[in-house]
Amino acid sequence: MSSFTRHLKGLLAALVLLAGLAANAHAAERAPSELRIGFQKSSINLLIVKQLGLLEKRFPAAKVSWIEFPAGPQLLEALSVGSLDFGMTGDSPPVFAQAAGKDLLYVGAEAPKPENSAILVPANSALRSLVDLKGKRVALQKGSSAHFVVVQALKKAGLKWADIEPIYLTPADARAAFERGSVDAWAIWDPYYAAAELAIKPRVLSSGKGLSSNNTFYLAATNFARQQPAAVLGLLDALSQAEAWTQAHKLEAAQTYSKVTGLDLPTAQRFVDRRPSTDVKPLVAAHVAEQQQVADAFLELGLIPRAIKVSDIVWQAPAAVVAQ
Repeated sequence: MSSFTRHLKGLLAALVLLAGLAANAHAAERAPSELRIGFQKSSINLLIVKQLGLLEKRFPAAKVSWIEFPAGPQLLEALSVGSLDFGMTGDSPPVFAQAAGKDLLYVGAEAPKPENSAILVPANSALRSLVDLKGKRVALQKGSSAHFVVVQALKKAGLKWADIEPIYLTPADARAAFERGSVDAWAIWDPYYAAAELAIKPRVLSSGKGLSSNNTFYLAATNFARQQPAAVLGLLDALSQAEAWTQAHKLEAAQTYSKVTGLDLPTAQRFVDRRPSTDVKPLVAAHVAEQQQVADAFLELGLIPRAIKVSDIVWQAPAAVVAQ
């Protein structure tokens, strides 16, 4: 090999190294300095991410903050006004948020979990089928995944929304009302469902199976998703890591979840055991189609103020970032 050829190869290698260093420096400059994560008690993957310190390992320069919310509507309100960067909800809250003009984007989804929600009645209730809900007081969190379960339950039973008296309560207040006998039925999701099952032994009038896919979505503030696409993909990957760890260590995951939420271990175990295994990935066409069905159902009943196109707020990861 001539000295000129060796010199040329050395120069090319140096240029490649410098380009790589420049790219890494650019990536470091764009890495988030802060991550504000919203979660609920149902956000098991986020809570496992928190306990395993996965975000601190992945984003060492970022200050990571965790803020708990009682349900999805409250979480998305905070997201839309700039108090959060990222959070998790069920299927209905994003529909209500989009219809209200809130500024946010769908960025990820989990597999369907229809068995993780239910309509409960007291053990001694005379209600035996969904049609028996006519004229009854039904507790639910307005704009939550349970809201859509009730919509679908009434449709299946041939009833109208006006045929029931919805009582809009947070999960904790709904359980109190249910135990007092102030409501006839209660639509709820895990882990509140699991906690009620074990503590007060209600009867399941219907699970979510056949009514709703009960999809879980991850959403981000619009500016965050557009300015930090690599961070969004990193967050989704961390959630998939947490899910894999949970499935491989179910008892330890339940113990960890119990500790951080204050729920007893049997409730945590019921919740963990009932969840299907799932990766957390950007939305696919099936997710968008199902969400559009949720939106159209609420519009038909006059529960949202205008028609929406779900695909308008579905984030698409830039090809260059995905390739990296």
